[in-house]
Amino acid sequence: MDVTEPPPAELAPAPQRGWSVGVALDWFFFVFAGLAAVWLAYLSFTETFNLGWWGILFAVVFWVLLAYLVLPRLHRILTTIYVPEYFIGRARTSDGLLGDPVNLAFMGTADQIHHAMRQAGWTEADPVTMGSSWRIVTSTLGRRSYDEAPVSPLFLFGRQQDFAFQQEVDGNPSQRHHVRFWSCPDDWLLPGGRRGDWVAAGTFDTAVGLSLFTLQITHRIDADTDIERDHIIQTVRTADAQVTIDVISDFSTGYHARNGGGDSIRTDGDLPILDLRTVGDTVTTELESSPSSSASRYVGDQPVRSPRSVPYRLDDSVSARAVRADPHPVKRAAFEPAQRLLRPTGYNPAMKRPASTVAGAVLVLLRVVAGAFLMAEIALHGGEIATGTLKVVVSPAAVSAAIAGILVLIGAVLIADLIFAVLILRGRNWPRVIVMVFSVISISSAFVAWWAENLEITLKTSLLSTGVDVLVLLALSSRSAAAYARRNERR
Repeated sequence: MDVTEPPPAELAPAPQRGWSVGVALDWFFFVFAGLAAVWLAYLSFTETFNLGWWGILFAVVFWVLLAYLVLPRLHRILTTIYVPEYFIGRARTSDGLLGDPVNLAFMGTADQIHHAMRQAGWTEADPVTMGSSWRIVTSTLGRRSYDEAPVSPLFLFGRQQDFAFQQEVDGNPSQRHHVRFWSCPDDWLLPGGRRGDWVAAGTFDTAVGLSLFTLQITHRIDADTDIERDHIIQTVRTADAQVTIDVISDFSTGYHARNGGGDSIRTDGDLPILDLRTVGDTVTTELESSPSSSASRYVGDQPVRSPRSVPYRLDDSVSARAVRADPHPVKRAAFEPAQRLLRPTGYNPAMKRPASTVAGAVLVLLRVVAGAFLMAEIALHGGEIATGTLKVVVSPAAVSAAIAGILVLIGAVLIADLIFAVLILRGRNWPRVIVMVFSVISISSAFVAWWAENLEITLKTSLLSTGVDVLVLLALSSRSAAAYARRNERR
């Protein structure tokens, strides 16, 4: 009887738990924060009718809450349920909505892609930071050129694009060609057992507008994504004739749909594969950039502008060729277990501190500052307030003792909050959980008093403190904050 020995323990894959108390808590906080944000948006909306002309400003606050906090969180909760996590030829937005179609694949290294794209007149996009985001806003409003303007993050294989390239049109940052690149996982195959090192999604920004699904300010894209796909191919092949192309016909069914911003998209479903493995060895064509302010691009002596002026289509001889399938492909499972969708963290000790963690820590510090002002108010006027409120005669000594006790209690809470803020900023998980627990208790208490006891929550009462609690919970319950706090935990 042939008995196969099990692999050595050090070579066996580590078991993964689908569920844990930490994952369940993360998702409780995530969903609770979304519901609390809906309530906060409602309170902000009703307050606009009580402020006169200042209500216009508060209406803007309501829009910000709705567009950038409430709707994204609700989309993330719902899309986790009904949008598949595995590859279906579409990228996803950070809110979980289906985004741009994947319409290109590449063979080669990251360096070869960078070299080919620069030779073809493309500029690598800056990462999304506070500075680059502010710069693209001012550049768009002032109609000033910003060649390296960042592109919004889209997700594929469970992660953000590795890098992106773009071409600005006539120095206008609101109109640009851009393409995002993702490296393919090991042993991941395209349809028919074909392989690709990278996949990409190329689209053309036509103007700045509001997202149909989230009401956020965003770029609107041209519906015909195939034209942009062919423009990318044209520029790369013009710069280097050695680049070869094979096409997977009907990679996806041709379709009309909408992307994550609500823009119409349509495609014929073909997937060209560009082989860049010879790039850097035989490239002789150099890119010449126009010194004019129009930001036109040139390959040789030919201008590269919008693909609407010089459309590029794959010829039949190229389209007929297919990438040779691996005779013994190793496939990854197309289905991912549901618990993977509910696991927002992963082992990543080198993960950079996300903005959500910083925002959560700053909000906790603001709560400490507000508490310090409250302590000062109680210390200065607590005796007068107590004397005017109490209906029984109390000795001054007893009032002073009570005020001292209240100040000590508030001071202890503020010191704890200060320590927690520092630890959260350093990426510790347990203080993040404790802060969120107290935020849940505070929000729940305020909601019960508002719902059951008709207690008004306005700017003159507790709207600001309740709002801070909701914002703290939204920031610290985000997937990025949870992943950073648990980046050293193995799964």
